[in-house]
Amino acid sequence: MVWRPALAGSLVVLLWAAVPVRGQIYGFVDEHGVTHLTNVPSDARYKVLLENAPAVSEAGGRINPALLARSVQYDPIIEAASASTSIEAELLRAVIVVESGFDAGAVSPKGARGLMQLMPATARAYGAADAGDPTQNVHAGARYLRYLMDRYGNDLELVLAAYNAGETAVERYKRTVPPYRETLAYVPKVLRIYRELRTLTAAT
Repeated sequence: MVWRPALAGSLVVLLWAAVPVRGQIYGFVDEHGVTHLTNVPSDARYKVLLENAPAVSEAGGRINPALLARSVQYDPIIEAASASTSIEAELLRAVIVVESGFDAGAVSPKGARGLMQLMPATARAYGAADAGDPTQNVHAGARYLRYLMDRYGNDLELVLAAYNAGETAVERYKRTVPPYRETLAYVPKVLRIYRELRTLTAAT
């Protein structure tokens, strides 16, 4: 999104850091097809994408409004990865919002890295020699999602469950969403943002 100076002040950041509550994530797609995301809306075009958004991403870092606001810088990477894998850009954005809050430097306690929070072995398997590099990370993540889509017949619930909990877990539970608290929360969270982004894109 376009990061407005009024939102970039230290007061906003300090307030966000000081209040460990859940909020909302908003978005809209402008007339140029650019997706704008924030948790501090400053324009009437913003619509709620996720109610009761977590204060922290799956990577474990506090979701920073400045990072969401600067997410527009990754649009060319996301669009290119989408075009090369036939994975919708809206799905990539939804995964990134939940996984890292658009923090390219995010590292989870388990060692997952980057925008799409790829484990080292997954990153290497799908072509990211440097999982901290946004371009490599997003393209590898998109390729992994493509593989999961093909494996699970485009069933988004299973695809996202496997992305979060691993394919082994999905298979162990006979190709259903594993009954893990994190995964049961993760799948609908990503799906909600994805569907709302699709609605916004269709409306432009």
